[in-house]
Amino acid sequence: MMKQTVALFALVLAQSLSAEVTGNASTIHASAATVQLVPANIQQKSDRLGWDEQIWGQGKKGDRQALLKAIDNSLRYLRSPQAIAAYQQYPLREITRDRVWRSLVRFRQLVINSRSPKQLQAAVQQEFELYQFPAQNGKSEVLFTAYYEPIYPASRVKTAEYRYPLYRLPPDFAAWTEPHPTRAELEGENGLLGAKSRLHGRELVWLRDRLEAFLVHIQGSARLHLTDGSIMTVGYAGKTKFPYTSIGKELIKDGKLPADGLTLPAVLQYFRQHPAELNTYLPRYRTFVFFQPTNNAPPHGYLGVPVTAERSIATDKSLTPPGALALIHTQIPYFDRQGQLEQRTVSRYVLNQDTGSAIKGAGRVDYFMGTGDLAAKRAGVTVSNGQLYYLLLKKAVDG
Repeated sequence: MMKQTVALFALVLAQSLSAEVTGNASTIHASAATVQLVPANIQQKSDRLGWDEQIWGQGKKGDRQALLKAIDNSLRYLRSPQAIAAYQQYPLREITRDRVWRSLVRFRQLVINSRSPKQLQAAVQQEFELYQFPAQNGKSEVLFTAYYEPIYPASRVKTAEYRYPLYRLPPDFAAWTEPHPTRAELEGENGLLGAKSRLHGRELVWLRDRLEAFLVHIQGSARLHLTDGSIMTVGYAGKTKFPYTSIGKELIKDGKLPADGLTLPAVLQYFRQHPAELNTYLPRYRTFVFFQPTNNAPPHGYLGVPVTAERSIATDKSLTPPGALALIHTQIPYFDRQGQLEQRTVSRYVLNQDTGSAIKGAGRVDYFMGTGDLAAKRAGVTVSNGQLYYLLLKKAVDG
């Protein structure tokens, strides 16, 4: 499960936003924040809102099947006892499990039957209502970041080259007293505590790069190319309980990097140039994550279903409706013909299927970019403001 999912840029800046808004609209209370749910008229917004070209592709194959698969994953979740319990506790009367279900079923039909972005946009305008969670101070913009599934080399056994382990969840973890041991206490300041660690014997796999092992902790899952030629996938199994700490923010605080224009690639470059600093800064992220083999399964979100590249998002699970259909309107980086990243404005239908330690408040969305190096490069520079809407069938259509 990718329950530890954390935006890459959140690793750098940790812009975990919380909202506190007052008004007459329906409200939801979570983590001492008061958040409104505000109806939004799609026809009064940008004429590009809901114009999702990626379904059909722009000069290349679209991702209609991926979107349909993501919808099916949410429908599978909504049939589960977990979903029934979650929506019984969800305080917004406008958003019920049944209404979310019917909305997804109808939207799926529209995706299959529509032949163009214009046709789908028109159908959505006719049949759906949009609801918006205002972000901080009632503003409509939310902060978008992205995450991905990394691919790294690894070994099933410890060698002189592969020295940095990922650990399985200890069988007695539920009995561990709090405060839990810190990262430094579990793996050592240099990540090589080895036989002296209380986790000795729980090693799952070894990586050759400490920073890569740390990023697996941040991402919550990974696809590993093993030295024997096989592939192993690992996913989240549990974590120790500590407040989130941003390594990037710590570097800024110490004057090692400037805040302006900071990106994840800049943070990674800093550590590549100053590897000894890993011993100073990584232990400040005191949380420690445990992993389990996932048998080559795709990465999963907190709903227990797979997340889909560019169709799944992570939000604050205490605020937002799980599995629901959403529409994002923001800027996402793409590679141009010269292989350079450029920002493009997108309006995209997505499913609310994940969460993350740094994704707090109504003003934060983390966008799943996919697997591998290209996804990593795009995710590492994804940071933009935009809008997030949840789509529900109009009551007249819903019956």
